[in-house]
Amino acid sequence: MRPATMERRRFLTSLGAGGVGVVLLGACSSGDSGSSATTGGPTTTATTAPTSTTTVTTVEATDGAAASESVAEVQLLTVELGFVSAFVLLRGDEAAIVDTGVSGSERDIIDSLVELDIGPSQVRHVVLTHKHGDHVGALEGILAETTRATVYAGEGDIDAISASVPVSAVAEGDEILGLGVVETPGHTPGSISLFDTGTGLLVAGDAINGSGQVLTGANPDFSEDLDVARQSVAKLAALQPRVAAFGHVGPPVTTDVTAQLAALA
Repeated sequence: MRPATMERRRFLTSLGAGGVGVVLLGACSSGDSGSSATTGGPTTTATTAPTSTTTVTTVEATDGAAASESVAEVQLLTVELGFVSAFVLLRGDEAAIVDTGVSGSERDIIDSLVELDIGPSQVRHVVLTHKHGDHVGALEGILAETTRATVYAGEGDIDAISASVPVSAVAEGDEILGLGVVETPGHTPGSISLFDTGTGLLVAGDAINGSGQVLTGANPDFSEDLDVARQSVAKLAALQPRVAAFGHVGPPVTTDVTAQLAALA
């Protein structure tokens, strides 16, 4: 059982060719949560959204990548919702929300857009990395605010996701906001990740976890096929990411990401 009250924190992380910086942006008041979730697993019992943390990561193109900064740069807003994270990706003036937290999390996610100086109308994509309730619970609340957004998920999980709008199936090689879809099953059959070749940014859902700057694999207590999950970690290592964001709490990992994933695989 997780504590009912959790801190809301805000971080600013900046990554460029020369290094990485993380800045605590602020703290919001904590609230009550009815959740009984465990890291890396499904949640269906939450009646009140947990409290949130936000981190903004600016990820610039590596040497030899796209020359246009407006195209190459990606900003990643990490919204820690107590025990689970949602993300906002901003490229140019267009944004995507990745995962939505438990039911009731929508206000924290939408309010956090101010950190990127954008509004809900700029959110054109909502990506669900997998079907578990702690990642899709606030979908309807998010859609009520982001009325121009298309919803995406991996085909293997779509039938388990309830939505008032069609959910578009995405597969290996598809692109959303310039990031490639990577099929990373194991945690669930339809688990997906997003990877940006130019910057090395990986948003992996629950295909991986982490604590501090240390990465771990999929949670064995809530993964449907651990052997397949380990193969997915090996697949992510082969992409050679520089920054790894994952579905549960903690700022993105920016230290030896590829080496850590390779060791896990």
